[in-house]
Amino acid sequence: MQSITTLSEFFQRTGAEVRLFDMGRRIAPFEFSRLTEFEAGATPWPLPWNGQARLACAFRLGSDAASEPLIWFLALPLDEQGMLVPGPRDAFLERLVETLGRTVESVGRDDAPHIDNLMRDNPLVFTPELTQQAILHAQAARDFAQPASKHHALVYAYLIDADTSVDWQMLGLQGIADLVARLESGEETRLAERIPVLPVEVLRPLCYCMEHRDLASACVEPLRERAEQAARSGDLETVCAVIRALGSSHDSRVGAWYDTLLDDPAACGPDVLAAMAARGWMHLEDEQRLPRFLTRLAETPQANFTALVRDLALVPRLRLPVLMTLRQASADSPIGLRLAELDR
Repeated sequence: MQSITTLSEFFQRTGAEVRLFDMGRRIAPFEFSRLTEFEAGATPWPLPWNGQARLACAFRLGSDAASEPLIWFLALPLDEQGMLVPGPRDAFLERLVETLGRTVESVGRDDAPHIDNLMRDNPLVFTPELTQQAILHAQAARDFAQPASKHHALVYAYLIDADTSVDWQMLGLQGIADLVARLESGEETRLAERIPVLPVEVLRPLCYCMEHRDLASACVEPLRERAEQAARSGDLETVCAVIRALGSSHDSRVGAWYDTLLDDPAACGPDVLAAMAARGWMHLEDEQRLPRFLTRLAETPQANFTALVRDLALVPRLRLPVLMTLRQASADSPIGLRLAELDR
């Protein structure tokens, strides 16, 4: 059988209809050309997660356009520069070729079970948590022009049409994910109007899904107000859920709110800092906010300073600013003192 050396080559030679998704800091479509460049060693992975390139490959083999796509969840190891460590990927491809046992070009839909079995006991495979699975399936169904799940209609009626006859306890996570994946601009405004009155049991999963799309500006203020209410009542889980959701917005009000949180030691504990780093990294691309974040992180003994700093430094756009902030910190500053502790 002809050898294949990259995932990109496998999909090209099988003629598969494929959609790629970055599964790291947020679930988002990933261009095929970027995977090709990444595997060629030309570019680092744009948004690493725990030292890995987390990738979902949704693809269909053969000519059956109505069939559900197969989905691979792959965690490809990265070096300190965010570049691919090729060995595990190469071993995966070798096993794939052995499993198929024929020329790649002849692979069809009948081979799907064999390819699917390849994922069992595979060291590269990871299992996303439930919300990630829901939003990935919602985005994949949308991109493959498949209908939303059966739960979508009820969620739409409750969140967009404000149908008071709908019992919120009947809403399914997959339906919320489908709604978020298919939201249009006019619907975003209607959703924003519903945020102030949503039960927290609906608000949280909605936030966890909304962190994986570009959040509409109309939703920023209602969400921030819900977070402030939650903070006053000691509901840290909801505060962090909103921080994560707002992290996907490009609205400058989000950065300003992050500043307010960072200026208040009582409001900015380890969970809040972790939420900012995980989903609000683009708001840390600020010459004043990033040092403020790292300082607050250093001042918070319960926070995992080393892990969060290392993780942020793997984001290509943040790597140099993070390293420069650490290097320029004076020995008696919170950052300098924290670094000194690590050297002991």
